[in-house]
Amino acid sequence: MDCAGLLEDAFARVHEAVHEAVEGLDEEALAAAPGPGANPIAWLVWHLTRIQDDHVADVAGREQLWTAQGWANRLDLPLPHTDTGYGHTPDRVAAVRAGAGELLGYHDAVHTATLEYVRTLGPADLDRVVDTAWTPAVTLGVRLVSVVADDLQHAGQAAYARGLLERGTRT
Repeated sequence: MDCAGLLEDAFARVHEAVHEAVEGLDEEALAAAPGPGANPIAWLVWHLTRIQDDHVADVAGREQLWTAQGWANRLDLPLPHTDTGYGHTPDRVAAVRAGAGELLGYHDAVHTATLEYVRTLGPADLDRVVDTAWTPAVTLGVRLVSVVADDLQHAGQAAYARGLLERGTRT
């Protein structure tokens, strides 16, 4: 398997986990926090998708789909269009309310754009420095693995929250 195939497989796993966590839930269930101070499924999926969109758009040199395809207007969240969820207070987390169709539509669009980008990559591309704000500087390969890792953590949290919700063990 080449590096593009490896990255494609990793992002496909994120995509599958997101769909499993979201499909069939209504907006109320998606907005339900599994416990005090815990993040609901809607916020987790929105946040992981915003991060993937933000980070991949940056390294690909294109505008984020959040604005380019109008997802910010479609989801119409009471947040700045530049917001990705980092540092959200409980009130901001609770403000992220959306239906499954909107969340999955945005995620699917970002997934498609991500795959289109990673399919263009070869091994040498992964060594390109994309962020000098860190020591050591961050390469494209490290950035993409970081996005996959963060996305999978949040998708797992969403799956866990769904399991709690379906078993009626929410606090």
